[in-house]
Amino acid sequence: MDTKLLKPVAGRTRRRHAPEFKAQVIEACLQPGVSVAAIAMANELNANYLRRWVKEHREQSESKEIAAAAVVEPQPVRLVPVTLQGPDVAVPGEIRLDIRRGQTTVQLAWPVEGAALLGVVLKDLLR
Repeated sequence: MDTKLLKPVAGRTRRRHAPEFKAQVIEACLQPGVSVAAIAMANELNANYLRRWVKEHREQSESKEIAAAAVVEPQPVRLVPVTLQGPDVAVPGEIRLDIRRGQTTVQLAWPVEGAALLGVVLKDLLR
């Protein structure tokens, strides 16, 4: 088949935009309260293209942040035992708690010896 007989449709050419232009338009779209469609119309762009540019920009920014975070190696945590000495204080006989949820208040008085069990009860109660 002879391709010289086929002519492209007049007026349909692919537009190319400079990276500086794209950056300016994307930056304008990232401002709070700005309509992407309004920015697209003002710059004679298709709103869907502009939304794609903004999405790609955000994805690139996120991948750069993730890559930068991956480079930093966490420092090992070193725990040092500490012994505290202070005056001998008498341990009170009970633990008192006031728990408020909305209009309901629950008051608890719990023996100190059962503090571990109190933790389990509170975990179930506050779910």
